[in-house]
Amino acid sequence: MTNTQTKPQRHFGFQKHQQHRGYRLLLVTVAGLLAGLIYLFYWWSFASRFVVTNDAYIAGNLAPLKAQTSGTVVDVRVDNTQYVHQGDVLVRLDGLQAQIALERAEANLADSVRQIETAFSQADMLRQKLAAKEAILNRSQRDLARYRSVAGDGAVSAQQIENSEFQVRELEADVRQIRAELGGAEALIRNTSPADNPKVLQAVAALKQAYLDNARQQIVAPVSGFVAKRTIQPGEQVRPETPLLAIVPLDYLWVEANFLENELADVRPGQPVEITVDLYGSDVVYHGEVQGLGAGTGSVFGLLPPDNATGNYIHIVERVPVRIGLRAEELSANPLRPGLSAVVRIDTDHSGRSVLQPLTATPVTAYKTEVYDHQLDGAEALIQKIIDGNRQSVEDLAKVGR
Repeated sequence: MTNTQTKPQRHFGFQKHQQHRGYRLLLVTVAGLLAGLIYLFYWWSFASRFVVTNDAYIAGNLAPLKAQTSGTVVDVRVDNTQYVHQGDVLVRLDGLQAQIALERAEANLADSVRQIETAFSQADMLRQKLAAKEAILNRSQRDLARYRSVAGDGAVSAQQIENSEFQVRELEADVRQIRAELGGAEALIRNTSPADNPKVLQAVAALKQAYLDNARQQIVAPVSGFVAKRTIQPGEQVRPETPLLAIVPLDYLWVEANFLENELADVRPGQPVEITVDLYGSDVVYHGEVQGLGAGTGSVFGLLPPDNATGNYIHIVERVPVRIGLRAEELSANPLRPGLSAVVRIDTDHSGRSVLQPLTATPVTAYKTEVYDHQLDGAEALIQKIIDGNRQSVEDLAKVGR
């Protein structure tokens, strides 16, 4: 009896266990289907609007500062991470050779002005000499003509006529010689003045170059920003194009996001973008917009562009850089640095504008510097002073000679 009663109980318990297991499987299946439907609904109505990449980096301007002339570094006034303003003197060279070159150029200009003044005086002297010789020649020619007119009457001897003829020929030769000399002298000064003569202008250009080299012994900041990669040290000898340091403005940054080519079908300039940066994590979200798409993939701008027409071909999905603008107020609240990694999400539900109409524009001040516009200030005044001073000296000498 005991065994007979036990088997139905075990069978009933097994059936009950199977029923519970079926219910659990049904619940799991229903939950899975429900989750799938929810995700499908989420993807269809929300997530499908976005394209996302973590192949994105903060980009900015890196302004390299290089020497523009030769010299020895005697003063380095900045260091890495220091903020500098546009026009600040960052590095100073010794300037001794530049000063000597400037003095040599000043002396050369003064000498050129004196030479041209002498050329003007020489030309004037030759004109006066030519006029005197032509007057004597005219008188001699008239005398010869009178002698010949009365030679038949015996009033003038044949010897006198012959002497007059020789004198006329000699004067004509002198006139031709003076005219040739005058032509050579006038060729140096024709249609010019002592201030704009080519020889003087050449000396003026050399003086301006020496003046500029002397002014560039003080190396100034072309833009405002933070100093980075300072490699120069006092005592180093620099030449033009020697790299000194870099200046990084942090008030104008953007994002370079590299999307796969099959993700860009709906990406357009003007679409809103959300950006998170590893520096601050997901708690800080930057808001920007697509400014433009790169004109080519990264590979075509490489040192060795691909040539798919040769060798074995392997299809590789390329990436295209997308430029994304950032808001100035968000950058000010949470500063960034070029090179930081970012995650970018573009909302393609917004229509934007044509990819042939990018929003990228050149900022008014980001790509402009005026610190080099005034390095020749004072040069014109110095040049005019040298020209006037040396012209006056020659005129004084001429007056003394008279």
